Amino acid sequence: MSTSAHVPAESNAQKRVKSRSDGTVIDRLVEANREYAAGFEDPGMDARPVLHVAVVACMDARLDLHDALGLELGDCHTIRNAGGVVTDDVIRSLTISQRALGTRSVILVHHTTCGLERLTEDFRVELEHEVGQRPSWAVEAFRDVDQDVRQSMQRVRTSPFLPHTDDVRGFVFDVATGLLREIDPVT
Repeated sequence: MSTSAHVPAESNAQKRVKSRSDGTVIDRLVEANREYAAGFEDPGMDARPVLHVAVVACMDARLDLHDALGLELGDCHTIRNAGGVVTDDVIRSLTISQRALGTRSVILVHHTTCGLERLTEDFRVELEHEVGQRPSWAVEAFRDVDQDVRQSMQRVRTSPFLPHTDDVRGFVFDVATGLLREIDPVT
């Protein structure tokens, strides 16, 4: 009896990247943009999201937010970072989104098996040893994704800069099933 390791099928994205000219990944992305631009038509939108919603989510490559949330181009503002953590820069973006561009709702999307669950704030110390300077930013690592969503919701709801904090909801996206699980803001 022999066994063989399961090799996942090559994704469409991997096939597209391979089919492009040799060069760096960025060269291939620029080439893909040229192809995209060749058929591009200005949709005639402005920067104000049609649904008046801002989505704050993790930068994880497994999250296709538009498909997962049924969104179309122009529906929302999307703010992404490691962990989907509400940092000062996220508050900055949300403030501009609400005060200058008309959003009123905020959806926070964290996810299962996030890379930040495997890090600690020691990451900053390691960087300091490596490069000779400690980063000014916090890693914002966490062990409990539900509690991290609650913390992020609280940061949005208590920001003095955000006028619209009554429709703020947080979720955990399951990367294995694609389903959202809503997090109760109160434990």
